Amino acid sequence: MFVVMLFATNAGAQFRDGAVYDDLYDGEVARSLKKHVRELSSAHLEGRKAGSEGERLAAEYVGTVMEEYGIDLLSPKDGEIFGIASEEGDTLVSRNVLGFVSGYDKELRNTYVVVGARLDNRGTMTVTVDGQPVERIFFGANGNASGLAVLLELARMVQTNSILFRRSVIFAAFGASYELHAGAWYFLNRSFADAGNIDSMINLDMLGTGDRGFYAFTSSNADMNAIIRTLAGDLQPVLPEIVSSEPYPSDHRAFYDKEIPSVYFTTGHYPEHDTYRDTQSIIDYDSMERELEYIYNCTLALANVSTPVSFRPSDVPSREKKYDDVVSYHDCDQRPMFLNSPDPRQFLEKWVYQYLKYPEQAVIDGVQGRVMVDFIIGKDGKVSDVRVVKGVSPELDAEAVKVVSASPKWKPGRVDGNKVRTSITIPVEFRLEKKGGKSRIGFRK
Repeated sequence: MFVVMLFATNAGAQFRDGAVYDDLYDGEVARSLKKHVRELSSAHLEGRKAGSEGERLAAEYVGTVMEEYGIDLLSPKDGEIFGIASEEGDTLVSRNVLGFVSGYDKELRNTYVVVGARLDNRGTMTVTVDGQPVERIFFGANGNASGLAVLLELARMVQTNSILFRRSVIFAAFGASYELHAGAWYFLNRSFADAGNIDSMINLDMLGTGDRGFYAFTSSNADMNAIIRTLAGDLQPVLPEIVSSEPYPSDHRAFYDKEIPSVYFTTGHYPEHDTYRDTQSIIDYDSMERELEYIYNCTLALANVSTPVSFRPSDVPSREKKYDDVVSYHDCDQRPMFLNSPDPRQFLEKWVYQYLKYPEQAVIDGVQGRVMVDFIIGKDGKVSDVRVVKGVSPELDAEAVKVVSASPKWKPGRVDGNKVRTSITIPVEFRLEKKGGKSRIGFRK
């Protein structure tokens, strides 16, 4: 159990500049990622344990880089200090570093996308080597210097392209994550007065081993999953695998507790996790650069949606008991296929957006948005039980249902080799161009 207390923030000390030995062929982004990881996992930070001088120096490095990148700071450069009081009466002092890029939309700029990354790591520990106690630094290059490095370069990209972002974006390096995600809790419950206007959260934790995989954990949020699938319709340098099991506990949990839709990007489990072998040598910077570009596109999508992401599919009525035999699309061993493709984008591109018509009255009224449509693919491949689980307007909802209901047969999904009835939810996009009032259907540019 912990209690969070606010203290006055002291002036920060200078962080130490490390020697830079960049690969001759690295581009600017790769050089910056390497520099951040090198500094944040260097020996003089002694593993960035929550409450330590190493954590403070890491916070100051993050704040200094944000300032250099033109990011407005919502905290002092070396972080906003908070205290964690234990039941024994001891107090651990940690800190959050907060940056801010304002959105351009006068109606949405006071709502927020928060991008967070864990600041602290394990610090130092005494281990036994050949029967002798040896103090080791748990450098935390992947956990989580890699996530902090992506956070910093993402902040620079968003600042450079801020004219494209409707919502404002907050960049947070959260302290004391290993202490029950205390920094994220403090931000939501004590520090940020507008926490009720946070529409979504992106968590970046352990992104440096992308050669072994790249994953997105959304707590099975239907809206968030739909956005990730929609992003796959555009050319991306890498695509995350949506996973139903949480790879590691992290700061997204504090946002989940506040019912804020969140997506956790990570490269997942790796053998050096929470050991002194978690050093710069294991980091795959090429993968990090590709992940950064994808995460930028995801941040842009979340900042620009007209209808905020819903926290839970239960904002939508649950299926009646007679549908208990239905298997989720993601739980099928062999997923249903449309025109021989298991990717729902094939259905959207080859069927839905070919026959969807933008209702004239909706164009006149300027109505646009994303209609979330749920339906069942039977064992015979027929589409049935089409319904709107999150609507925009009666005209748009009806048009989406009409086109989906007229779908040709699919190849049914299978579990253990047997055909099953499968439920699937898709996002049907209706968009009006800013100039000329023209309509656009789908996610094509």
